[in-house]
Amino acid sequence: MASKRKADEQADQPLQEYRRKRRFAQTPEPEGMPGAEPSAPAEPPAEAELLYVIHKHDASRLHYDLRLELDGVLKSWAVPKGPCLDPSQKRLAVHVEDHPIEYGTFEGIIPAGEYGGGTVMLWDEGFWQPLGDPAESYRNGTMRFRLLGRKLKGDWKLVRFRDRSDKGDNWLLIKAKDDQARPLAKIDILVESPDSITTGRTLEQIAREQPPRR
Repeated sequence: MASKRKADEQADQPLQEYRRKRRFAQTPEPEGMPGAEPSAPAEPPAEAELLYVIHKHDASRLHYDLRLELDGVLKSWAVPKGPCLDPSQKRLAVHVEDHPIEYGTFEGIIPAGEYGGGTVMLWDEGFWQPLGDPAESYRNGTMRFRLLGRKLKGDWKLVRFRDRSDKGDNWLLIKAKDDQARPLAKIDILVESPDSITTGRTLEQIAREQPPRR
């Protein structure tokens, strides 16, 4: 009952947990203002209107943050090993607090000592299409969707662990078998395309605050 009560509270105030963890006088992360217009990386194709981004986050441990726009926020999952184009690879995706839509364009440095302190890269951006009712799929813990990103494309799914006895809200991120799938032995998208999709910078260049590549 406690977990359901917490979920209900977060549904009422979706950014409450995000704001509670951050000191916006110290971090450049966007606070997310009520009623703010969502920013988008480009004009979406007619069949897709929901923002999708992945951040590469060099915090206490390097990981990737998958974010999908839903209900006016970015639903977010931390993926320790990052996405993989190989359908045989099931990648752990830990559900974390909702982020504001404005976070979809964030790239920079979270100061040491702040929550998530480290370097944040905008690794991929684009739009996503739910395959089915997105709100119902999210509640049920099985989300199937199509990515129209600049790096990641094709069909994917997020599946919540059936056993939720642990303290985390753990899911699996899995690539579907389609024409965008590739064996990991032939291509690792994280190695093939490591840099920022918007500025072309490496994590090291962002950390040194080097300007974007021209």
